Amino acid sequence: MSTISIVVPCYNEEESINLFYNEVEKVFTQMHDSNMPYEPEYWFVNDGSSDNTLKILQDLQSRESQNVHFISFSRNFGKEAALAAGLTATTGELVTVMDVDLQDPPELLPKMIKLIETENYDCVGTIQHDRAGQGKVRAFLSSAFYRVVNWVSNVRIEPNARDYRLMTRQMVNSVLSLPEYNRFSKGIFAWVGFKTTYIQYESQPRAAGKTHWSMSQLLEYSLEGIIDFSDVPLKLATWIGAISFLLSIFGLIFVVLRALIVGGSVAGWASLVSIVLLLGGIQLFCLGLLGNYISKIYLETKHRPKYIIKEQK
Repeated sequence: MSTISIVVPCYNEEESINLFYNEVEKVFTQMHDSNMPYEPEYWFVNDGSSDNTLKILQDLQSRESQNVHFISFSRNFGKEAALAAGLTATTGELVTVMDVDLQDPPELLPKMIKLIETENYDCVGTIQHDRAGQGKVRAFLSSAFYRVVNWVSNVRIEPNARDYRLMTRQMVNSVLSLPEYNRFSKGIFAWVGFKTTYIQYESQPRAAGKTHWSMSQLLEYSLEGIIDFSDVPLKLATWIGAISFLLSIFGLIFVVLRALIVGGSVAGWASLVSIVLLLGGIQLFCLGLLGNYISKIYLETKHRPKYIIKEQK
């Protein structure tokens, strides 16, 4: 009987864990009744939760020790680290990544398995058909992010794609072969290639609890994704600097000719200050972009581990 490893990052999800486990178990029971001989291997990753998430995972693992495992970090390292730890621990022939809040419908798993078995896909991903309940501003910013990242990057990331996907062992091993500290999984899944297809589904509400992603965290995560998979911002900063330099040359020529032809003038201090502030802002913007790339290099050269495991069963 084949095994499907299920990687489930958890951060303060005490209300969702048992709900998630019960729903996924229902799907596998239905699969067995339909002659789909797969057994689940759960890998819950406690990402430094401050609630009772770890206690619930310990209780669940003690009850279902044959197929339920958990990893607990020493502190909060972020979802990307949790995904990396979970993928590293898996042993199944197929591996799926799912959110514990049940916004990733477990009932899609049989369809995803059939696509891999019958169409020889290496990965079946999922796309939210809509963004109901997210708010217009967040939905707009999300769409804008995908447009920008696909414009500046050589790797195409499917718009509105979720981390929820089913992958073959070969693809998972390829993902794990990338050693970088700064990880953006959606981009990594796309970068490694392999034959991939996507299925769409309607946006699902959380089964319990509240989202832990604030608007500022989403914006920071989006910026990291763009920087991790493109050097276009650096090139853009170079072009902005070059254009500003050319404009300043033309401006200097204009000032000299004006002084020679019509004479100087003490007027125009306000416009001069505005121009200086504009150029100063452009310089700081370019330095900020450069600083982001340097900070990424700095973190990579430290060779620190992506996470530290305190407990694993």
